[in-house]
Amino acid sequence: MLETVNLSASLDKEEYRSLQEALDLRLGRMQRGLREAGVPVLVVVEGWDAAGKGSTLGRLLQPLDPRGFKVHHVGPATPLEGMFPPMWRFWNLLPARGALAVYNHSWYRRVWNEPLEGGADLGTVRAAYEEIRVFERQLADAGAVIVKFFLHIGRDEQARRFKALKKDPAFAWKVGPAEKERHKRYDKYLSLAEDMLRETSTPFAPWTMVAATDERHRNTRVAETLAAALENALERPAPPRASAPALPPRRSGPLDRVNPDQSLDREVYAKRLPKLQQELRRLQHLCYLRRRPVVMAFEGWDAAGKGGAIKRLTRELDPRGYEVIPVAAPDGVEKTHHHLWRFWRSLPKAGHFTVFDRTWYGRVLVERVEGYARPEEWQRAYREINEFEAELVEAGMVVLKFWLHISRDEQLRRFEARQEDPEKQWKITEEDWRNREKWDAYEAAVSAMIEQTSSAQAPWTLIEGNDKRHARMQVLQTAVDRIAAALGE
Repeated sequence: MLETVNLSASLDKEEYRSLQEALDLRLGRMQRGLREAGVPVLVVVEGWDAAGKGSTLGRLLQPLDPRGFKVHHVGPATPLEGMFPPMWRFWNLLPARGALAVYNHSWYRRVWNEPLEGGADLGTVRAAYEEIRVFERQLADAGAVIVKFFLHIGRDEQARRFKALKKDPAFAWKVGPAEKERHKRYDKYLSLAEDMLRETSTPFAPWTMVAATDERHRNTRVAETLAAALENALERPAPPRASAPALPPRRSGPLDRVNPDQSLDREVYAKRLPKLQQELRRLQHLCYLRRRPVVMAFEGWDAAGKGGAIKRLTRELDPRGYEVIPVAAPDGVEKTHHHLWRFWRSLPKAGHFTVFDRTWYGRVLVERVEGYARPEEWQRAYREINEFEAELVEAGMVVLKFWLHISRDEQLRRFEARQEDPEKQWKITEEDWRNREKWDAYEAAVSAMIEQTSSAQAPWTLIEGNDKRHARMQVLQTAVDRIAAALGE
């Protein structure tokens, strides 16, 4: 691919000045338009050492409102970043809707730099390609504009520039041992760059290869490409507003195979509960020693007992090693990002537990039923959720998912009991009663959720919940069994 780049391309000074003046106006106008439209923009700049990434960005950003963009320099992962799945730090660097993020180096370090510098094997690189494609496709599907540049210079030109930099005390630091070593291995990095461009240039996030020998040509090519991409984004028709979907026809589903009336004797419960809690604490310490993070996701009917199950689950755990996150409707900041953004940010680091009281499944449950998400959004979310969980498992995380199931009659009994108890009245709201009226719609959504997102790596566990003792014991036993199996215990 890079052999097709005309490294001799150049631009004379007068033409450059004229083009830049027009481009500056276009880019400023596009930035304002995208801010009004709420479109996030990601600009990725990769390329050779001394290819002019810094000066290119400096010129590109001059006409833009600095309040509307942020530049991220991406280096090797820090020790803290290394305690999370590889894409975690990049989800944390995403722009809000209407903002622009610029990446001087990026998630492409995993497939260009690290194979030669960190010893990543072929399998790791192939997995990284897939995670990158998934990451970019999910963002593009949600409306983001992704523009990627590779600044290309030849080996001899790089050597010439290194020599010039070393002569100037202000810039000599830019040519250190790492840069010299990469120059020696130029051909190997070239091969990796070719693979990277071929594997990750997609219709939704194409690469633009830029001849960077001539500064004026380089700057103009980058600015023209970005301006065109932003103009295309503004020309896209606005998506239709979401509306509540029609109730699907009733059919047999996974919940029909669950008998919520399962029960557990009080004495048996009292005897087994502390043993399982102690075993889970032991496994927590093993997870810490072996750097295995654990995610426990709880969904279920209103009043199904999620809070009580979580309380018994965590009672004997070391509080320094776990966090419980209650998930409500997304707030103002969360609404300006991809729906998975807030969950990526809340993942546990290596060796820690995170318990989610409601989860990323809101997109295919409440947002679907209540019409907060458009049909194409919640339909797409099944795939996005499966990809999200697959990445977590691939990174060594243990993922447990619980649906707490109670009957409609049992829910009514618990609602009424809460209303009559002054200490529990805060647990029942008008929204709970409104949700109950849509039981059939939620049941259909839950069935679809389980059928489309239960995998071998991250299966759903359906908990029979009419008897709270049985439900709590089943949650604990499942957690102990799954974590022990993951640890080889």
